[in-house]
This record gives sequence, C-alpha cells and structure tokens, in this order.
Amino acid sequence: MSSLIKVDREIKTKVSLDPVGSAAEDLVANFFPKKLLELDHFLKDPSININELKEIHSEINLSVPDPILLSNLHDGLEGQNAKKRKLEDGSGDDLVTGTKVFVMPGGMMKCNGNLVELIEKVKPEIRTLIEKCNTVKMWVQLLIPRIEDGNNFGVSIQEETVAELRTVEGEAASYLDQISRYYITRAKLVSKIAKYPHVEDYRRTVTEIDEKEYISLKIIVSELRNQYVTLHDMILKNIEKIKRPRSSNADALY
Repeated sequence: MSSLIKVDREIKTKVSLDPVGSAAEDLVANFFPKKLLELDHFLKDPSININELKEIHSEINLSVPDPILLSNLHDGLEGQNAKKRKLEDGSGDDLVTGTKVFVMPGGMMKCNGNLVELIEKVKPEIRTLIEKCNTVKMWVQLLIPRIEDGNNFGVSIQEETVAELRTVEGEAASYLDQISRYYITRAKLVSKIAKYPHVEDYRRTVTEIDEKEYISLKIIVSELRNQYVTLHDMILKNIEKIKRPRSSNADALY
C-alpha cells in the first residue's frame, strides 16, 4: 500500500509541475487574457455586425416549374375511382405527393457562403476553448489532495473550479452540435423546396434559419469571450487555495 502511495505522489508531482502544471498556469495567466481580447476584437468585426440581415441571404437557384394539371382530378368519377383505389391499397396519403427529384437543375445546391465562412472562423475558437479547459481541469484535479476530515475549504474551491471547467467544456461542445443541426435542418428544407417548388413558405423558412444561425454565431463568440473572462477571474482569485488547498500545522503556528 505504501508503495502505491509513493508512486501516486511521484506521478502527481511530475505531471503537475512538468509539463501540465506549468502549461496550465501559463494558460490561465497569459493565454486566457490574450484570447478574450482577440474574441472581443472579433466581435467588432464588420462580418459579424451586419445590421441588415438580408445581406447574408443566399439565393436558392431552384426555379418554379409550370403547374401540371392532373387529369384524374378533373372528372368526379375518375377522382372517386382514384380515391377508391388508394383506400384499397391501404394508403391514405394525398394524391399529390410532390415532384420526384433525381438531379438539381442548376447543379449542386450550394450552402450559404457567408455563414460557412463565418462558421469556419468560429469552430477553431470553440475547439481551442475545449482543449485548454481540458488541460486546466486536469491540472486542478491532480492538485486535489486525498480525502481527510476537516480543513476541506480549499478542496471545495478546487472541486468548484473543476465543476466550472467541466461546465464550460460541455457548453462549448454543444456549440458544435448546434452548427451540425443547422446544416441538417437547412438541408431538409432545401430538399422540401426541390420537392415542393411552389410552396413559398419553405423558401422563407430557409432565410429565417440562416438569419437565426447568424445571430447564434455572434452569441457563441460572445459566450466564448465571457467564458475566458470568467475562468481567468475565478482561478486567479483562488489560485493560492487551488495550489495549496490545505495549510500545514506549521503554517498555522506563525
């Protein structure tokens, strides 16, 4: 048992001091302030401060075809027979099921170029925050001492710091999920436009989705900056308790 404790102390000492410990302290003291200033500058960039959201709209190059008259709906008897055949087949769907799309007439349907360019700038910032939070979280976890009765105020600060880092890490990961959901939702709407080109609501919904994503991206950048500020402030204010959660008896005498 004593050998295991000795090995555990040696591992923690090596990992916490070199290289994770020094790297984590450098992240908190230098990288976090630098990054929050960069993101604050990014929030002032014209590309993320467009007032007229019409400027980010993307043209949907799907023309509306001429309407096709269905002969089986002209005659009442034919309509009744068609409905009867439908019921006999066991399907209760409408007779008009949309246009079958085998290929886009204008070639591949492009994404919204303005949003794709902005997303490609934001995604590296999200990934960076996740990676740096993970490094600092590991460092604080290694500084947590073994469980003892009493004198655990510093340990509670360490645990609170780890919880905050874990929360920030999870929120940043959810931003990536949000971007993926945007692409999936938009793709489904564009498919609906191709199948039902006469329905204007689908086209308007695509522009609404684009506007919503643009606003969301600006909020994400703002949240990333705020999270750097919060972590930097929280850790620096409690750095002594984080690094030395328990004071020794000798320190208490002087």
